[in-house]
Amino acid sequence: MIMPGLTEMRKELSAARACTDRIFSLFAPETLYARPIPERHRVIFYVGHLEAFDWNQICRWALGQPSFHSTFDALFEAGIDPEVGSSQDDAPDEWPALDDVQRYGAKARDAVDRALDDAPDAVLRMAIEHRWMHAETTAYLLHHASNNGKVPPSVAPPPGCPPPRHAMVDIPDGVVTLGREGGFGWDNEFGEHRESVPAFAISKYKVTNRQYRQFVDDGGPPPPFWVRRGDRWRLLAMFEEIPLPPHWPVYVSLNDAMAYAQWAGGSLPTEAQFHRAAYGAPTGGERAYPWGNQAPNGAHGNFDFRFWDPVPVTANPHSDSAFGVSQLVGNGWEWTATPFHPFEGFRSHPTYPGYSARFFDEDHFIVKGGAPATATCLLRRSFRNWFRQGYPHAHAGFRCVKNS
Repeated sequence: MIMPGLTEMRKELSAARACTDRIFSLFAPETLYARPIPERHRVIFYVGHLEAFDWNQICRWALGQPSFHSTFDALFEAGIDPEVGSSQDDAPDEWPALDDVQRYGAKARDAVDRALDDAPDAVLRMAIEHRWMHAETTAYLLHHASNNGKVPPSVAPPPGCPPPRHAMVDIPDGVVTLGREGGFGWDNEFGEHRESVPAFAISKYKVTNRQYRQFVDDGGPPPPFWVRRGDRWRLLAMFEEIPLPPHWPVYVSLNDAMAYAQWAGGSLPTEAQFHRAAYGAPTGGERAYPWGNQAPNGAHGNFDFRFWDPVPVTANPHSDSAFGVSQLVGNGWEWTATPFHPFEGFRSHPTYPGYSARFFDEDHFIVKGGAPATATCLLRRSFRNWFRQGYPHAHAGFRCVKNS
């Protein structure tokens, strides 16, 4: 008998597959063998990787089934995260033909479907969330692909919103809960503990293109998605080049975010400060989400592919935290000043020991919140994402803090 929980997870896996299938369909066929982000694999790797991951995790490692294509199991097993500015030296013709990758993927997907009744819940949940993570990763690749190398879908226009009144919001001292105990989570989420956070002030809104433009005019580095045309800056949006939207959040690397914050007389929030501003309340206690304990929906922010691009920072007023800070979830991940380190008692997942441990260093930093292509299931309070400090390719913005 299929348990209700498994039925729901089947639906979630099907939805995640539909999303990633759709994103891959937006690449022109020749772009599948291109490398839109120099440090990353060619797109064809990710076509094979998603099915190989599910097959390896569920069928091979959890259930002990024999391999039907050991070469592809290994080739598509794990991605890469080289230093920023490096590039790979493989050639397109070194990768398997698309038809062969698709046949492998279809066979792997069929095997996974037949094994779902026996799959451990935690491994199945991991496969679902991994696929949603790669939906976002693939959206980054799509963004960086040339406009003539992708097939744009019908895109809804961003909402019209009033311009922001930028201000700092005072956050009183308090205690935050980091990490989690029990339930599903990735290995770096576990080790629930409480931290005291002194009072500080934080930007009500993420830093916008207009604000960052002043920094650029004063000699700061231009963001990776900006392009100069004569005396004007324009934005490389997901499917077209457009005039620079002044009230959208700017997407930059951590290094550039830190440089801006210093120029503006502030700093970046720590992971604990982000939690205090996002989930704390003046009367004490903590919320599941900035707006309260209600599950996320479209009124709460730009996430779950509601839009391909950012929306103005004044959109989604129902997303405000208890302290009145806006868009702490969705519309762009937010850089923190906290290096990606484990919580006390960290233990790797037995079937995915390399998920977090190989990134614990002084180069990867925590980002919190979520972006337009972040799935709803990844918006939970304990979820931690991370990038290299110089990584310029993600949909990651920031806001400034001033310590008391």
